[in-house]
Amino acid sequence: MEPKKLRWPAIFAAVAAALLFAAPASASPEAPALGSALAKAPECASGTTVTTDKGTVCGTVADGVKSWLGIRYAAPPVDDLRWAPPAPAPAWNTTFAATEKGNNCPQADGLGSGSTIEDCLNLNVRAPANAGSKRLPVMVQIHGGGFRFGTPADGSHLVRSGDVISVEVHYRLGIFGFMAHDDLGRNSGNYAFQDQQAALRWVQRNITRFGGDPHNVTIFGASAGGSSVCANTVSPTARGLFQKGIVQSGEYNSLLGTTNTSWQPQDCKSVLPTAAEAHRTGERFAAAVGCGHVRDTAACLRRVPVQTLLDKSGDGMGPDQGTMGPIVDGRTLTMSMGEAITKGRVNNVTLIHGVDRDETQLDGANTPADYRRMVQEQYGRYADKVFKLYPLDRFPEPSAFIAYRTIIADSNSVCPSVLNARRLSRHLTVYAYQSDDHDAPPAGWLDQTKPNGAYHVLLNQFLSPRPGQQLSPNQQALGAQVTAQWTGFAHTGNPTVKGAPLWPRFTRHNPDVMALAPAGDSQLTSEIGRQHNCGFWDRITPYNR
Repeated sequence: MEPKKLRWPAIFAAVAAALLFAAPASASPEAPALGSALAKAPECASGTTVTTDKGTVCGTVADGVKSWLGIRYAAPPVDDLRWAPPAPAPAWNTTFAATEKGNNCPQADGLGSGSTIEDCLNLNVRAPANAGSKRLPVMVQIHGGGFRFGTPADGSHLVRSGDVISVEVHYRLGIFGFMAHDDLGRNSGNYAFQDQQAALRWVQRNITRFGGDPHNVTIFGASAGGSSVCANTVSPTARGLFQKGIVQSGEYNSLLGTTNTSWQPQDCKSVLPTAAEAHRTGERFAAAVGCGHVRDTAACLRRVPVQTLLDKSGDGMGPDQGTMGPIVDGRTLTMSMGEAITKGRVNNVTLIHGVDRDETQLDGANTPADYRRMVQEQYGRYADKVFKLYPLDRFPEPSAFIAYRTIIADSNSVCPSVLNARRLSRHLTVYAYQSDDHDAPPAGWLDQTKPNGAYHVLLNQFLSPRPGQQLSPNQQALGAQVTAQWTGFAHTGNPTVKGAPLWPRFTRHNPDVMALAPAGDSQLTSEIGRQHNCGFWDRITPYNR
């Protein structure tokens, strides 16, 4: 496999080592989740029995946290429900022991989370063991992974530290989450977002019984999870399902969509495929799996084995590999996220929005020749201007690596993030940040011989710490600060909390960005545009206004 195809699985394997990895198993007719058939499930703890709208569940208690794992929030998306909107989950008659992780949605085995099980629309709920009768804010985690990989992380740290309810959602990925075709319906596609919204409706109906406040819901996620927060912020069908959102690293696609991209267009700034374009892509994929010349294409596609669909879709970068990212389907998304943000077609929510200063998901440049070739590939007719703005002799050794890393981060993430914050702030309350943790604990997917800086999704390790994770005092201070800010925002809609600096809202007149740094050194800045050449990059960012 080429290095670029390994980047994202390695990212999540390292940054989120504490993810909930599902164990494949078969479910009983009444069981709403899918525990391991090879080992006896943990027994339920006293005081964890809760009655949901579909049946009774019980869970476990450990380290001050009550947990209910693998609760179905929608019917298994199999047979006629494959590539259909999520349907209501079936009710069950006996108490379900929600004590084991639910199945991961189908995905290649690149993260340790590989699965071929479509019965995967389940979620976890975690609550403080001693919450009492008060209604707590709800933090709904939408995991990242380029919409191709991943599984939610354990939210216990946020529950213990921030006195919140954590909900962690599995949703359809890859070709299962986004396939569009005329025979699947005029508004086919975007099942991943429909699943997320079905989970949010489950929260509205049930979270009170777990101690949560359905009127104080914050959705959050990194990378594709951050893009999902953007999507739900602009989706008409998500209106009223949440009050706050945290977009972490939601700008990451290559700016111009040129060569060496890692993902199909999918982030908060991208120009997304139209329904017509996605349907044509679906026709090619249908032909590739043997359903190109049949009377009922939808029925044929729904009979194709899961592994065949995973193999044929691959990384989604070929012409016949199908749609594996968001589209403008006309219902869930009526326009690209960046366009909706620019036009103010947004739901009435409050947002934290930001990226990491040095993040990139492309291969690094190791030599001056690499630098020149890769800039030409990525920026085409703009390359000469890029060379002038980022001359190699202005960077220390390894200058080619640092210069190209800086260009990619500025063009793909940093400047688009500030631009989207500015656009969003015309209509919503927005708090902007940039992670400046230049010496963050190293991730295993990084080349440790290189200066990687503040890399992609580095904040995840503070929000869902790995078991046994050791942090320096400087990093401990940042972890405590970010945890307090994220959970404090979930409580009040304001990230200015005890143990953290004043963080004012981002406005046109006061474009303050919180530069998150270790050792208690976070500070406000309004200099990002000048430091990162955003005047140039903003002019060629989609939906420039």
